[in-house]
Amino acid sequence: MTVSVAQVVHRYLDVDDVTVFYRETLPVRSDAPVLLLLHGLPSGSHQFRRLMDVLGSRYRLIAPDHPGFGHTEVPDGFTYSFDRLADFTERFVEQLGLDRFAMYVFDYGAPIGFRLAERHPEWIAGLITQNGNGYRDGLSETARELLQLSPDIPGAEETLRDLLTMTGTRSQYETGVADLTSLSPDGWILDQHFLELPGRKQAQLDLLFDYHTNIESYDRWQAWLRRHTPPTLITWGRNDPFFTEPGARAYLRDVPDAELHLFDTGHFALDTHLPQIAPLIADFLNRTWK
Repeated sequence: MTVSVAQVVHRYLDVDDVTVFYRETLPVRSDAPVLLLLHGLPSGSHQFRRLMDVLGSRYRLIAPDHPGFGHTEVPDGFTYSFDRLADFTERFVEQLGLDRFAMYVFDYGAPIGFRLAERHPEWIAGLITQNGNGYRDGLSETARELLQLSPDIPGAEETLRDLLTMTGTRSQYETGVADLTSLSPDGWILDQHFLELPGRKQAQLDLLFDYHTNIESYDRWQAWLRRHTPPTLITWGRNDPFFTEPGARAYLRDVPDAELHLFDTGHFALDTHLPQIAPLIADFLNRTWK
């Protein structure tokens, strides 16, 4: 039996004042489709490592750690906002010399990715959204309550810090998952390791308090989808405690030809349903990369 295992390399790249860590696959064909993988909270590029092993021999997959996450290193005084993370991602893409790619957005990856798409629609060959919300329809009551918090509200910081504990991190993985044996504990343990590094929790608080800028941008991003109608694949954990099933279905209003797949799982759908989602991604890239 022949087993095809992707070659995955791990690199650092200096982007302005940031030393970005990223993972990249080296496919057999030099002209293979390119997929930029943008992770969410509280994870990092490591959340894509199994997907890269499965698909990396056929496609060029690139997964950076955002500033404030994973192995990426930032200088003291770095400003954490979604605009700033989008600036960083734009420069990262430019330094790699990418001028066309499909984009996989998950959680925080969605507001970063939509900002990137607004600036450079010519770069976007296709969009894969996995619990990457862009609609008010998709915000659960829990998400609405958390994301309306601001630093001047008494107790707001303490409430958000609870999300960044081991209990909070683990619950993001487990909530909505029917079979907990399908989850590896490696994900939340590694996430928590990075969260406990100096300055990381404050970085996450800054981003959580900045999240309102994403909600305020939803109408603009939806207009972008209607205007450009990128090929779109929606793979969604329908039991996500933050970004609900209506947020997945809402994409069909603006991109009627989008392909929608719902899974009986939670926020980290790729962790529990890789065997189902990976072939969908492969088929999508094969059909849309022209």
